Order: sequence, then C-alpha cells, then structure tokens
Amino acid sequence: MYPQRELIRLAAHKAVLRRDIARRRSQCAEAAVRVSRPLEWLDRLVAFWRKLSPLAAVAAVPLGLFVSRTFFSRLKILGPLLRWGPLLFNAVRGLGALAKTRSGPAES
Repeated sequence: MYPQRELIRLAAHKAVLRRDIARRRSQCAEAAVRVSRPLEWLDRLVAFWRKLSPLAAVAAVPLGLFVSRTFFSRLKILGPLLRWGPLLFNAVRGLGALAKTRSGPAES
C-alpha cells in the first residue's frame, strides 16, 4: 500500500511528535506546580486561621485593650474620640444631608 521509504519517514515524524508532546507535557506539569504553590500557601493559611479563629475572637478584646493602653495612653486621644466621635459623625452627616436638600432643584 505505502512504499517502505514513506513508512520509515512517517515513523520518524511520529517519534519526533511523541518526543515534543512528552516535553510539553512535562513543561505544563512544572508550570502547574509553580502556579499552585501560592495556592497551597493560601490553603494552609486558611486552615490555620480556621483552627485559630475561635481563639482569636476570645483574644481580640484583651489584645485591643493592651494595644490601646500601650500606644494611645500617651496621646490621650482615644477616650475623647470614642466619647465625641459618634456625635461628630452624625452632625457632619446631618449637615451633608441638609446641604443636599438646600442645593437641590427648587420646586415651583
């Protein structure tokens, strides 16, 4: 059916193709490992956080108090800010709403 020379050439071409496919397959596997490495780290971090999260919720309040006493005790700004902050925030928000209603289109 096919001449012998043609079959030999096709077999050589097939061998080259198989070698290229194997090389590209290994390159893809290496690239997949490189890409998945940060995902592995993220997965480990999420698993660690899930183990730690019940303790973190309990430890957040004392840690917050410690940080506030350590860093903000010299500034003496945290107490007044917590006391007057909500009032100032609501006042500014109310003034902004008032300015929007005054600057809107006049009704006839």
